[in-house]
Amino acid sequence: MKKLYLFLFICVLALAGCTDDSNVEEETEEAGASESSGEDIAFSLQALPNSLDPHAANDGYSLYVMINIYETLVKLNQDLELEPGLAESYEQLDDTTWEFKLREDVTFHDGSPFNAEVVKANLDRVRDPEVGAPLEFLFTEIEEVEVVDDYTVNIHTAGPFAALPAHLAHPGGHMISKEVIDSDYEGMESGGNPLTEVNANPVGTGFFKFEEIVEGDHITLSRNEDYWGEPANPSSVTFKAVPEDGTRIAELSTGDADLIYPVNPSDVAQIDGADGTRIEQHESASMSYLGFNLEKEPFDDPVVRQAIAMSIDKEAIINEMLEGIPAVAETPLNPTVKGYSDDLDPIEYDKEAAQALLEENGYGDGFTAEIIVRDRTTADIATFIQEELSDLGITLEIRQMESGAYQEYTANGQHDMFMGSWGTVTLDADYGLYPMFHSDNHGAPGNRTRYSNDEVDQLLDAARTETDEAARMQQYAEAQQIIIDEAPLVPIYHSVLLAGINDELDGYFQYPSSFPYLKELE
Repeated sequence: MKKLYLFLFICVLALAGCTDDSNVEEETEEAGASESSGEDIAFSLQALPNSLDPHAANDGYSLYVMINIYETLVKLNQDLELEPGLAESYEQLDDTTWEFKLREDVTFHDGSPFNAEVVKANLDRVRDPEVGAPLEFLFTEIEEVEVVDDYTVNIHTAGPFAALPAHLAHPGGHMISKEVIDSDYEGMESGGNPLTEVNANPVGTGFFKFEEIVEGDHITLSRNEDYWGEPANPSSVTFKAVPEDGTRIAELSTGDADLIYPVNPSDVAQIDGADGTRIEQHESASMSYLGFNLEKEPFDDPVVRQAIAMSIDKEAIINEMLEGIPAVAETPLNPTVKGYSDDLDPIEYDKEAAQALLEENGYGDGFTAEIIVRDRTTADIATFIQEELSDLGITLEIRQMESGAYQEYTANGQHDMFMGSWGTVTLDADYGLYPMFHSDNHGAPGNRTRYSNDEVDQLLDAARTETDEAARMQQYAEAQQIIIDEAPLVPIYHSVLLAGINDELDGYFQYPSSFPYLKELE
């Protein structure tokens, strides 16, 4: 299943070599990490990251790797509750001031200290227009980051911003070594491109540290023996790029992979029925959809988009293409997300009404359009939609792209239609709606439909600073209804996260964002 992005971000990673077992045992003894298991984990993914810079990448496959290297001030626990991370504690002092007390026992993988100056450097960088971070939208409400003392930071916002802790828990809030950030700025001053040095030298505080990358093949992370908390169980994790579903399954069955993700729903029975392998299912925060480019004809006309939305039998897609596993999506937000409402009026499936709507508005002869997909699942669904729309005289030409090319193509607005997904990583409606539908976020930040609506912008802006929770939820409900009615995209299903795993492994967990938690694997 695809996420975003989430989670946000749900996509290109690179991976590398294995750690020698004898060396790992010696190092573990010397570090006193007697609880670590010494396992080398092989994790086959569909693609490798676009970047290992937390401020640069919002695709899923990048985030799957980065969450093991970096950490955030605030984090979601496995009960999906926000709690302190690199911050020892945090509290809201007034409507626009949040105080963060930082841990004093944390160092980066390069040995440099974690402190208040580091926090300021990170939050200033992600908001720096000269850097141009795609994830800037997460922190636009921050007005100033004040260093109070070595281990106290006050974050001042332009107005009340209830979602700040949730946004700081997003991977865009990952803390990067200040020394590497300084190197990135030095490169920019010498004429280099921003967001390059951190990608080449990813240094965080996480329980794994970057070891090596072989472009297009794999990335290896090794256990951080100096981690401030409990060390990871595995001695290393190698993320390998394996685009084909069948090849990933074969690797799992032969033991060449310990974990594979994603798994197509049609392959669940095969993996669950094989000796030594099983499927792990976890709830998601994602919404998979058919998206339009509203800057291209005829998709600039809401009548066309509404007619297409009326023509898609979502139940049939789920039952015939996805083994009945996902849930039908009628709204832009997944039910796991704060701000989801079941009191909205969706566009109902009615192909006869769709045909009449097209004929009444001059589209009775149909048209031809390109639809972009990135994998087997989205290609299968696009084929189903292609057949549905052919009844209306609409001819779809399906074009499949590798994940990185897909991201660039749809971010640049070159597409007509596309199969997409979005994971609300923070589990808060602000992240589920603001990047996807606010007119400030066309392209890579999330608004790949290039949707613009002044009323929606105003509602989303207002909800960011609304202190009354009931009023905030009502603003999100109103925004969602407008979005549903104007149909810049067609929500199709809310996925279930499906990972294939070696039966001998325990301790796997996957957040609704789709991020895999690998620390406790054994």
